[in-house]
Amino acid sequence: MAGLYQGFIIAFLISLAVTPVVRKMSFRLGAVDRPDARKVHSGLMPRMGGLAVYLAFTVTLLITGDITESMKGLLIGGTLIMLLGLVDDIRNISPRVKLLGQVIAAGVLVAFGIQVDFITNPWGGTFSLTHFGINFGIPLTILWIVGITNAINLIDGLDGLAGGLASIAALTLAVVGWVNGQMWIVMPAVILSAAVMGFLRYNFYPAKIFLGDSGSLFLGFMLAGMSVIGLTKQAAMFSVFVPVLIFGIPIFDTLFAILRRYINNQPIFTADKEHLHHRLLAIGLSHRQTVLAIYGVSCLLGGSAVLMTFMTSEQAFAVFIGITLLVLIGANRVGVLSTRAGRRVQHQYVEAENKSNYGA
Repeated sequence: MAGLYQGFIIAFLISLAVTPVVRKMSFRLGAVDRPDARKVHSGLMPRMGGLAVYLAFTVTLLITGDITESMKGLLIGGTLIMLLGLVDDIRNISPRVKLLGQVIAAGVLVAFGIQVDFITNPWGGTFSLTHFGINFGIPLTILWIVGITNAINLIDGLDGLAGGLASIAALTLAVVGWVNGQMWIVMPAVILSAAVMGFLRYNFYPAKIFLGDSGSLFLGFMLAGMSVIGLTKQAAMFSVFVPVLIFGIPIFDTLFAILRRYINNQPIFTADKEHLHHRLLAIGLSHRQTVLAIYGVSCLLGGSAVLMTFMTSEQAFAVFIGITLLVLIGANRVGVLSTRAGRRVQHQYVEAENKSNYGA
């Protein structure tokens, strides 16, 4: 327990101390985010914050952690993904190059044995992912890691939003790991959460620095990798649903975006201002209120994930279905699933709120 406290404090203090330095570096290197029609900030913002989180996490883990083979793979893959995002923060690389880099980084995890070996059957037993001499767990693992990595990246639309959600997810992973005796995942998850918390001192509204792709990609990658190392290695029923609930906000927001664009006959990868945080701004919440409201929902989902570890298979399945239905109802109520009909008035609300929040 003392080691956890030590790791938390060290990571938090390193992040707190390094972030202002990284902020100055961002301006010097031209790693700044410029406002446009999709964004809610109105001036140049440094966006290399992920470097500070990465340094705080990596240095602390090397000092205090037991570096297993899995952790080595996670650190190497995380370093690659952070550097990929860092280059994008400075130079703006193409989506195809970023996707290729993500797949390569995910491949590093697989090379170190970090992969999904089976899927739990909700009605008992497991499904092996190796058939006819082919290990289907490898592409499934890469798909999971790349998917969560991009989901965190897509939710990074308001000050402190992606960082706060990542910190909550990391703490939830730590609690679930603790409850189930998976101590090898508790320390890195706590350290990652602390590194983000130190950064949030400068990233929460009104932000002085953004995570950038270096941060959002790194956080998504690390969280996805940790979930594979820990939760998906279990044959328990909850191992299917717990990761989905822990990453609930980014996962559901991404799925709703895909569905919404399909309904609207738009390319799936077209950017828009219809994500959850945009819709909450549209119904009248302030910037700070929107972020805190999403934090609250994420905490509820995380708490549900922890409680699910104490349930029977039938209970866990029922709870997951119930939560999914509530999420769908809530998404429909705030307009995340709406088509373009009736959007004009709502967009006016968004713009009005943005101007109010930023004095534009």
